[in-house]
Amino acid sequence: MEFSQLRIFQAVAEEGSLTRAAERLHRVPSNLSTRLRQLEEQLGVELFLRERQRLQLSPAGKVLLDYANRLSALHDQAIQAVQGGEPAGDFVLGTMYSTAATHLPPLLARYHQRYPAVNLQVQAAPSGDLLEGLMSHRLDAALVDGPPSLAGLDGVPLCEEVLVLITSREHAPVHSARDVAGRAVFTFRQGCSYRMRLEAWYAHAHTPMGRVMEIESYQSMLACVIAGAGVALMAQSMLDSLPGRDQVRVHRLQAPFDHAVTWLMWRQGMCGANLQAWVDLQQGETVDRRSEHPATA
Repeated sequence: MEFSQLRIFQAVAEEGSLTRAAERLHRVPSNLSTRLRQLEEQLGVELFLRERQRLQLSPAGKVLLDYANRLSALHDQAIQAVQGGEPAGDFVLGTMYSTAATHLPPLLARYHQRYPAVNLQVQAAPSGDLLEGLMSHRLDAALVDGPPSLAGLDGVPLCEEVLVLITSREHAPVHSARDVAGRAVFTFRQGCSYRMRLEAWYAHAHTPMGRVMEIESYQSMLACVIAGAGVALMAQSMLDSLPGRDQVRVHRLQAPFDHAVTWLMWRQGMCGANLQAWVDLQQGETVDRRSEHPATA
């Protein structure tokens, strides 16, 4: 079993598709298919269940993926160690969708400029999926709704977010969830931390949420709210970045539901050179932002 085979296996397992994995690895699908078949023959097991156009991990594949992720992390750490601890090799960073659109771009640009030897990969998903990715060693670090609440994780804060509810422009002021009772709610799928905060806001007012409409795009959420189809929760910074924001009415939630803090998190004891370089860059960015907007008494 070669390490290159494990890299291919990881990519196919994460993408669920030979075609997408081939694009990610800059190879042709037939090459990946051959290498996977050879790996399965060497191990004497099927690693994937072929279902129509998608590949699902078999029970044996799930076991191998856990080991492959650990070996991949050790491989990258070994490279960094023999290179004198300089940032290099793969660094997989997870992020919430809103953070990817608003706070991440300047950090990415500065990181790429300072550490060109690092192959930085960014994966966007809800917080729940990102935390699972951290614990399964699929991600090296992740920007999620914090602070850390799982054993085995460390982290540092990135920024504070103001959370707002948006409705159609004609909607009356919203003071509690009772004011939007029965309205459809546009949100991300289960595992989204902002969705959990919204559910807690409704529960605090003893008001059931209206019909939940799961959408994987803030732009689509905004369009649905503009059309008068329901309500949605998002960070003010995310809303400020979207065209059409002036076509909705914005309602600040009451404390403690009106604030969230985005944290960079990673597994304890797994802060290698690539991650440490990101932490240092992020903390410098945070200090710069605070100096530009100092707190007032």
